[in-house]
Amino acid sequence: MTDQRPGRASRAPAFGFIFASALMNAVSFGIMIPILPNLLKQFTSGDTAEAAQWNVVFGATWGLMQLFCAPALGMLSDRIGRRPVLLISLFGLCVDFLFMALAPSLAWLFVGRVINGLTAASFSTANAYLADVTPPDQRAKAFGWMGSAFSFGFILGPAFGGWLGEIDLRLPFFAAAALTGANWLYGLLILPESLPPERRVARFDWRRANPLGALDFLRRHGELLGLASISFLFQLAHTVLPAIFVLYAGYRYGWGPGVMGLTMMGTGLLGVAVQTMAVGPVVARVGERGALLIGAFMGALGFTLYGFAPTGAAYLAAAPVFAFINLLQPGLQGMMTRRVEGHEQGRLQGALQGLQGIASVVGPVLFGLVFAWAVRHDATLHSPGLPIFIAAALLAGAFLIGVRIAPAPATRPAASGPL
Repeated sequence: MTDQRPGRASRAPAFGFIFASALMNAVSFGIMIPILPNLLKQFTSGDTAEAAQWNVVFGATWGLMQLFCAPALGMLSDRIGRRPVLLISLFGLCVDFLFMALAPSLAWLFVGRVINGLTAASFSTANAYLADVTPPDQRAKAFGWMGSAFSFGFILGPAFGGWLGEIDLRLPFFAAAALTGANWLYGLLILPESLPPERRVARFDWRRANPLGALDFLRRHGELLGLASISFLFQLAHTVLPAIFVLYAGYRYGWGPGVMGLTMMGTGLLGVAVQTMAVGPVVARVGERGALLIGAFMGALGFTLYGFAPTGAAYLAAAPVFAFINLLQPGLQGMMTRRVEGHEQGRLQGALQGLQGIASVVGPVLFGLVFAWAVRHDATLHSPGLPIFIAAALLAGAFLIGVRIAPAPATRPAASGPL
């Protein structure tokens, strides 16, 4: 395998692999949504409360692993290239699914989650790969398509996992391992490297490959810190619905699993429509910063409408408004990748995934506790949507930060080589 950056002729196949990688990973994760809690319940002799506690432990552990390992893997991809790190990450994910499929105890299941958390850099490294092979003026559109891959995966994954889980509770994990293993094999045999040796960092610096080093990297790049703050607020706000939606919709609207599943599918499809059809035209008309601001504003408005919605019909009517939140991330990624050199793209994405790890730990605890408090005091407060209002406030803060940030430069100076 040659170690050269993909040229124009190979950009499409390279993008195809990265898109397929994101899609397969999202499908694989989506498969776990209806299955993992039931597997935990099986290991706890049917004790729902204990299974829920273990589910929190598993989620928090994965987030912490991301926080500490994502910056290191991001910098590693700047040092040795994107392809090896992608392959390491996919292999770790495959091993994790096999652990889940074969685990004889909770301890083995936990080990699998730790392995996946240690190696789960496929999303951030895939974004760095896209930045390597995509011209700056087309990156926001490419990141929009990446977002659609995640959305498609989380639409298809739970349905696929639920269907296989009816046959055997372990079968979805074998299927997820097979999907990830096939993607790993394709990458091993076909995927070209996107970062040539002359554009890599000269050495791997452990002092920078940690959460504090990642924050210092963002601080030293001036405007990156403000954009990273927007990313963190977005990720934190985005955890509210996964954390409380099932309980919230059941409590406020009396929805059962069937209606909830259809609602999640419908909102997912709306997100895909925005990511695939709206990002390109919006960025062409108002720029990446404009897309970011529209996404933050519409997300805050959508969350506000969700929180006030007195009926299920009102909640569904707000879904098309909320769908435009999907403009935020592509615009944000496009702006951020313009502000760093080619040999720093992996470090940037690793830092952002580390922030996502923090959000994935803090968000479920924050919104879960607030929802429990709001429901407990609903007789006087009358606001079960309180955690959703907090998410709206976070996105309003992201909008205000975005207003103060200058548009991205039209082009990034040519890479001058590793520092």
